[in-house]
Amino acid sequence: MFENSIFGERQYQQRRSDRIMTQLYEQLNQLVTAACSHPPGSAQRQKNLTKIIRLVTKKLWLEHTPYYQDALQQTWIYFCQNICEGKTGNPYDSSRGSVVTWLNFYLKKRLQDFRINTIGQNKRVSSSKGQNGENLDPLNSVAAPPEVPTLLEDVREWVETAAVDSDLRTTHIKGHPEVTCQVLILRRLPPETSWKTLSEEFNVSISTLSSFYQRQCLPRLRKFGESEGYL
Repeated sequence: MFENSIFGERQYQQRRSDRIMTQLYEQLNQLVTAACSHPPGSAQRQKNLTKIIRLVTKKLWLEHTPYYQDALQQTWIYFCQNICEGKTGNPYDSSRGSVVTWLNFYLKKRLQDFRINTIGQNKRVSSSKGQNGENLDPLNSVAAPPEVPTLLEDVREWVETAAVDSDLRTTHIKGHPEVTCQVLILRRLPPETSWKTLSEEFNVSISTLSSFYQRQCLPRLRKFGESEGYL
Protein backbone atom coordinates (compact mmCIF):
# COMPACT_ATOMS: atom_id res chain seq x y z
CA MET A 1 0.00 0.00 0.00
CA PHE A 2 2.78 2.43 0.95
CA GLU A 3 4.75 1.62 -2.23
CA ASN A 4 1.66 2.10 -4.37
CA SER A 5 1.08 5.47 -2.73
CA ILE A 6 4.65 6.59 -3.52
CA PHE A 7 4.36 5.32 -7.10
CA GLY A 8 1.07 7.15 -7.56
CA GLU A 9 2.56 10.38 -6.21
CA ARG A 10 5.49 10.10 -8.62
CA GLN A 11 3.12 9.59 -11.55
CA TYR A 12 1.09 12.62 -10.47
CA GLN A 13 4.23 14.79 -10.18
CA GLN A 14 5.47 13.60 -13.58
CA ARG A 15 2.14 14.37 -15.27
CA ARG A 16 2.09 17.79 -13.59
CA SER A 17 5.67 18.49 -14.78
CA ASP A 18 4.74 17.41 -18.32
CA ARG A 19 1.72 19.74 -18.34
CA ILE A 20 3.82 22.69 -17.16
CA MET A 21 6.45 22.07 -19.85
CA THR A 22 3.77 21.71 -22.54
CA GLN A 23 2.21 25.01 -21.47
CA LEU A 24 5.65 26.66 -21.50
CA TYR A 25 6.43 25.45 -25.01
CA GLU A 26 3.04 26.61 -26.27
CA GLN A 27 3.58 30.02 -24.69
CA LEU A 28 7.06 30.28 -26.23
CA ASN A 29 5.75 29.39 -29.69
CA GLN A 30 3.06 32.07 -29.37
CA LEU A 31 5.69 34.64 -28.39
CA VAL A 32 7.94 33.63 -31.31
CA THR A 33 5.04 34.01 -33.73
CA ALA A 34 4.18 37.40 -32.24
CA ALA A 35 7.82 38.59 -32.31
CA CYS A 36 8.41 37.56 -35.90
CA SER A 37 5.23 39.28 -37.07
CA HIS A 38 6.94 42.62 -36.38
CA PRO A 39 9.98 44.08 -38.20
CA PRO A 40 13.52 43.77 -36.75
CA GLY A 41 14.36 46.50 -34.24
CA SER A 42 10.72 47.39 -33.59
CA ALA A 43 9.50 47.91 -30.05
CA GLN A 44 6.95 45.13 -30.38
CA ARG A 45 9.50 42.57 -31.52
CA GLN A 46 11.86 43.63 -28.72
CA LYS A 47 9.07 43.30 -26.17
CA ASN A 48 8.25 39.72 -27.23
CA LEU A 49 11.90 38.66 -27.48
CA THR A 50 12.51 39.94 -23.97
CA LYS A 51 9.61 37.80 -22.72
CA ILE A 52 11.08 34.75 -24.45
CA ILE A 53 14.51 35.37 -22.90
CA ARG A 54 13.01 35.64 -19.41
CA LEU A 55 11.11 32.36 -19.82
CA VAL A 56 14.00 30.46 -21.40
CA THR A 57 16.90 31.63 -19.21
CA LYS A 58 16.24 29.28 -16.28
CA LYS A 59 15.81 26.31 -18.65
CA LEU A 60 19.20 26.65 -20.34
CA TRP A 61 22.09 24.31 -19.74
CA LEU A 62 24.29 25.53 -16.87
CA GLU A 63 27.85 24.64 -16.01
CA HIS A 64 30.54 26.35 -13.97
CA THR A 65 33.38 26.94 -16.42
CA PRO A 66 35.44 30.12 -17.04
CA TYR A 67 34.08 30.40 -20.58
CA TYR A 68 30.39 29.71 -19.85
CA GLN A 69 29.31 33.36 -19.92
CA ASP A 70 31.08 33.87 -23.25
CA ALA A 71 29.30 30.86 -24.74
CA LEU A 72 26.00 32.12 -23.32
CA GLN A 73 26.60 35.57 -24.81
CA GLN A 74 27.19 34.00 -28.24
CA THR A 75 24.00 31.98 -27.78
CA TRP A 76 21.89 35.08 -27.15
CA ILE A 77 23.43 36.78 -30.19
CA TYR A 78 22.56 33.69 -32.24
CA PHE A 79 19.04 33.77 -30.82
CA CYS A 80 18.46 37.41 -31.82
CA GLN A 81 19.83 36.90 -35.31
CA ASN A 82 18.10 33.61 -36.15
CA ILE A 83 14.86 33.36 -34.21
CA CYS A 84 13.01 34.90 -37.16
CA GLU A 85 15.14 35.69 -40.23
CA GLY A 86 18.05 33.24 -40.01
CA LYS A 87 20.82 35.80 -40.54
CA THR A 88 23.77 33.59 -39.53
CA GLY A 89 22.16 30.13 -39.71
CA ASN A 90 18.86 28.38 -40.27
CA PRO A 91 15.95 30.21 -38.66
CA TYR A 92 14.23 28.60 -35.69
CA ASP A 93 11.79 25.85 -36.72
CA SER A 94 9.22 24.96 -34.05
CA SER A 95 8.41 21.67 -35.79
CA ARG A 96 11.91 20.39 -34.95
CA GLY A 97 11.79 21.20 -31.24
CA SER A 98 11.22 23.90 -28.64
CA VAL A 99 13.16 27.15 -28.33
CA VAL A 100 14.78 25.69 -25.21
CA THR A 101 16.01 22.61 -27.09
CA TRP A 102 17.22 24.76 -30.00
CA LEU A 103 19.22 27.13 -27.79
CA ASN A 104 20.60 24.38 -25.56
CA PHE A 105 21.91 22.55 -28.61
CA TYR A 106 23.70 25.71 -29.80
CA LEU A 107 24.97 26.57 -26.29
CA LYS A 108 26.48 23.10 -25.79
CA LYS A 109 28.19 23.32 -29.18
CA ARG A 110 29.78 26.66 -28.25
CA LEU A 111 30.89 25.26 -24.89
CA GLN A 112 32.46 22.33 -26.70
CA ASP A 113 34.28 24.76 -29.03
CA PHE A 114 35.64 26.72 -26.06
CA ARG A 115 36.67 23.48 -24.34
CA ILE A 116 38.53 22.22 -27.42
CA ASN A 117 40.13 25.63 -27.97
CA THR A 118 41.31 25.77 -24.35
CA ILE A 119 42.86 22.30 -24.57
CA GLY A 120 44.51 23.24 -27.87
CA GLN A 121 45.93 26.45 -26.43
CA ASN A 122 47.38 24.61 -23.47
CA LYS A 123 49.01 22.04 -25.74
CA ARG A 124 50.46 24.73 -28.03
CA VAL A 125 51.85 26.68 -25.08
CA SER A 126 53.37 23.51 -23.65
CA SER A 127 54.97 22.43 -26.94
CA SER A 128 56.28 25.91 -27.80
CA LYS A 129 58.29 26.39 -24.59
CA GLY A 130 61.96 25.49 -24.33
CA GLN A 131 63.68 23.89 -21.37
CA ASN A 132 63.86 27.24 -19.54
CA GLY A 133 60.20 27.99 -20.27
CA GLU A 134 60.85 30.62 -22.96
CA ASN A 135 58.32 30.93 -25.75
CA LEU A 136 59.87 29.62 -28.97
CA ASP A 137 56.89 30.26 -31.22
CA PRO A 138 56.60 33.94 -32.34
CA LEU A 139 53.22 33.24 -33.96
CA ASN A 140 51.72 31.57 -30.93
CA SER A 141 47.92 31.31 -31.04
CA VAL A 142 47.46 33.65 -34.02
CA ALA A 143 43.99 33.02 -35.44
CA ALA A 144 42.27 34.33 -38.57
CA PRO A 145 39.48 36.75 -37.60
CA PRO A 146 36.01 35.35 -38.35
CA GLU A 147 33.32 37.20 -40.23
CA VAL A 148 31.85 39.68 -37.72
CA PRO A 149 28.02 39.96 -37.63
CA THR A 150 26.37 43.38 -37.67
CA LEU A 151 25.60 43.19 -33.95
CA LEU A 152 29.27 42.70 -33.08
CA GLU A 153 30.25 45.59 -35.35
CA ASP A 154 27.73 47.80 -33.55
CA VAL A 155 29.00 46.68 -30.15
CA ARG A 156 32.61 47.33 -31.14
CA GLU A 157 31.79 50.84 -32.40
CA TRP A 158 29.80 51.62 -29.22
CA VAL A 159 32.66 50.51 -26.98
CA GLU A 160 35.47 52.14 -28.98
CA THR A 161 33.72 55.52 -29.22
CA ALA A 162 32.70 55.70 -25.55
CA ALA A 163 33.22 59.14 -24.02
CA VAL A 164 36.25 59.66 -21.78
CA ASP A 165 34.06 60.08 -18.70
CA SER A 166 31.68 57.22 -19.56
CA ASP A 167 31.31 54.30 -17.16
CA LEU A 168 32.79 51.97 -19.79
CA ARG A 169 36.10 53.82 -19.42
CA THR A 170 35.92 54.59 -15.70
CA THR A 171 34.66 51.26 -14.30
CA HIS A 172 37.65 49.04 -13.62
CA ILE A 173 38.93 46.17 -11.50
CA LYS A 174 39.96 47.38 -8.05
CA GLY A 175 43.68 48.10 -8.01
CA HIS A 176 43.92 47.77 -11.80
CA PRO A 177 42.71 51.01 -13.43
CA GLU A 178 44.01 49.78 -16.78
CA VAL A 179 41.49 46.89 -16.82
CA THR A 180 38.28 48.77 -17.59
CA CYS A 181 34.98 47.56 -18.99
CA GLN A 182 35.96 49.11 -22.31
CA VAL A 183 39.26 47.23 -22.46
CA LEU A 184 37.83 43.90 -21.35
CA ILE A 185 34.79 43.96 -23.65
CA LEU A 186 36.95 44.80 -26.67
CA ARG A 187 39.42 42.04 -25.84
CA ARG A 188 36.62 39.48 -25.44
CA LEU A 189 34.86 40.27 -28.71
CA PRO A 190 35.50 37.67 -31.45
CA PRO A 191 38.21 36.67 -32.12
CA GLU A 192 38.39 36.82 -28.33
CA THR A 193 41.59 36.90 -26.30
CA SER A 194 41.71 33.95 -23.89
CA TRP A 195 41.27 34.51 -20.16
CA LYS A 196 44.67 32.89 -19.64
CA THR A 197 46.37 35.43 -21.91
CA LEU A 198 44.57 38.36 -20.26
CA SER A 199 45.45 37.02 -16.82
CA GLU A 200 49.14 36.92 -17.69
CA GLU A 201 49.07 40.31 -19.42
CA PHE A 202 47.37 42.23 -16.60
CA ASN A 203 48.63 40.07 -13.72
CA VAL A 204 45.06 39.45 -12.57
CA SER A 205 43.62 36.02 -11.80
CA ILE A 206 41.25 34.43 -14.30
CA SER A 207 38.51 34.21 -11.67
CA THR A 208 38.77 37.95 -10.92
CA LEU A 209 38.66 38.85 -14.62
CA SER A 210 35.71 36.55 -15.27
CA SER A 211 33.81 37.78 -12.21
CA PHE A 212 34.33 41.43 -13.16
CA TYR A 213 33.21 40.68 -16.72
CA GLN A 214 30.02 39.00 -15.50
CA ARG A 215 29.16 41.64 -12.89
CA GLN A 216 30.17 44.83 -14.70
CA CYS A 217 30.58 44.19 -18.44
CA LEU A 218 27.73 41.85 -19.33
CA PRO A 219 24.98 44.04 -17.75
CA ARG A 220 26.22 46.97 -19.86
CA LEU A 221 26.27 44.80 -22.97
CA ARG A 222 22.71 43.66 -22.30
CA LYS A 223 21.56 47.23 -21.74
CA PHE A 224 23.13 48.26 -25.05
CA GLY A 225 21.48 45.29 -26.81
CA GLU A 226 18.09 46.26 -25.38
CA SER A 227 18.49 49.92 -26.36
CA GLU A 228 19.32 48.92 -29.95
CA GLY A 229 16.46 46.45 -30.23
CA TYR A 230 18.61 43.32 -30.35
CA LEU A 231 17.20 41.96 -27.08
